[in-house]
Amino acid sequence: MGVDEKATVDPGSFPPPTEDESGLVLSVDWTKEEEARAKRKLDLIIMPLLTLGFFCLQLDRGNISNAITDSFFEDVGITQNEFNVGQQMLSLGIVLFEIPSNMILYRVGPGKWLTLQLFLFGTVSTFQAFQNSYGSFIATRLLLGITESGFIPGGLWTLSTWYTRAETAKRVMFFYFGNQFGQASSKLLAYGILHMGGVGGKAGWFWLFALMGGFTILCGFILGFCLPDSFRNPCPAFLPGISLFTKRELHILQTRVLLDEPAKGKKKKSIKIDAFKRAFSNWRLWSHVIITLCNNGPQRAFDTYSPTIISGFGYKKLQANAMASVGLFLQIPTSWAFSWVSDHYDVRGETVIAGMTCHLFGYVLNRIFTDHPRLQGARYFGVVWTQTFGTFSHPLNIAWMSLTCEDSEVRALAMAMVIMGANTAGIYGAQIFRSEDSPFYRRGFTVACCVLAIGLLLAVVRFVDDKIHKRKHNTVQLAHGGGETSDDGSNGEKGISALERAAGVTVPVDDDVKRALKN
Repeated sequence: MGVDEKATVDPGSFPPPTEDESGLVLSVDWTKEEEARAKRKLDLIIMPLLTLGFFCLQLDRGNISNAITDSFFEDVGITQNEFNVGQQMLSLGIVLFEIPSNMILYRVGPGKWLTLQLFLFGTVSTFQAFQNSYGSFIATRLLLGITESGFIPGGLWTLSTWYTRAETAKRVMFFYFGNQFGQASSKLLAYGILHMGGVGGKAGWFWLFALMGGFTILCGFILGFCLPDSFRNPCPAFLPGISLFTKRELHILQTRVLLDEPAKGKKKKSIKIDAFKRAFSNWRLWSHVIITLCNNGPQRAFDTYSPTIISGFGYKKLQANAMASVGLFLQIPTSWAFSWVSDHYDVRGETVIAGMTCHLFGYVLNRIFTDHPRLQGARYFGVVWTQTFGTFSHPLNIAWMSLTCEDSEVRALAMAMVIMGANTAGIYGAQIFRSEDSPFYRRGFTVACCVLAIGLLLAVVRFVDDKIHKRKHNTVQLAHGGGETSDDGSNGEKGISALERAAGVTVPVDDDVKRALKN
């Protein structure tokens, strides 16, 4: 939307902000090249840092799946089913503290809170190396869940405050690359680290927890010195008063976001009860939460046991860790392609449905191949396919959901709701693969197929509802002389119509400004 001439929207056209709201002043006075440079700088600062944080979270959360291919069960003194309970405790800790964590982030800012979280869950992860009983195992998994709670929705909410709606899906997917790369890398790293068994008289899994937890603490310092807090406080937590952006860059970056969605300029200092009512009474938001529940339960279970499943094909246990990384690495370019299509062609629901269909097909393959145990290569192909398509429907679903949020309060709560759904999925998903069903897990794969089919059906229903809702909205807009609504829910004249919707008034703007905002 860059322009060469100055264009302004009179702030006096808006009602004055209430006591706990920020004022809204919009102006467009930059060139396209200036905007591109400012956005490029934002991408180079925000995206690597948030992705690094997610990478660390996944290392610390997922390294347990690699530990169980070592002597972890025997050394700690637990069974597979007791291990599943520990995984449930991890998810329970996240679910219980997800919304409180997001409310703290909303209050103090992401720069401080997300940085602190890396130190907290990095410390807990490191001390997992010293667990020696069922009680200590349960306690560390619960503490890890509590300290990790809120990081993912906090990262997603942070992205929504710095970027426009049209840019969100691709960056949400890039943020999730941290998760995907963490999943894949942890298995390759585990292959090497587990060979350290015997060093210092410790098992390989001891060094797995100690080294990965220490790396997370180190990355906490990186975020503390580099992650900006917000437009109003563009300084890292450890460098107060030192802005990472010039005033000109902040003006460009903030105004372009407000022109896309002016409600973001009226961010309240804290989340009010009314926002809870609007979020929790919105059935469309709940449908996205249930889609996440159905997609992530099987995926969480499969990610935990994929090295164990592969070793059941006849491969050596440490080799199985490395082999379990192949599909996860393939997932990265595949998910990028899906996110590009979602953004470029504005097909949110379609990409979620396509991704979940491929995910379901993977479990169908796995279930079929359990009846043919001698087909070692085919069974491994089923694992690779499932890993390739297992995760990315979740971030695509989040981007789709974010377009239904009215304002930053509802968006913050919606992010917490959907991540709570993802971790609630981990509670039931932890029991999909049980010891009495091993090594083929026929019952587990059948359950996964049924759950994913329900989620896919709901995604189709939500897609049809979305089309009907937009068609009705377009009819009303045309009847009143307005433009059609695009698939992201915005009007063709984004700047003008969005301002009118957010402020509740008709904004007097001359023809030059209209052309500028359209550009």
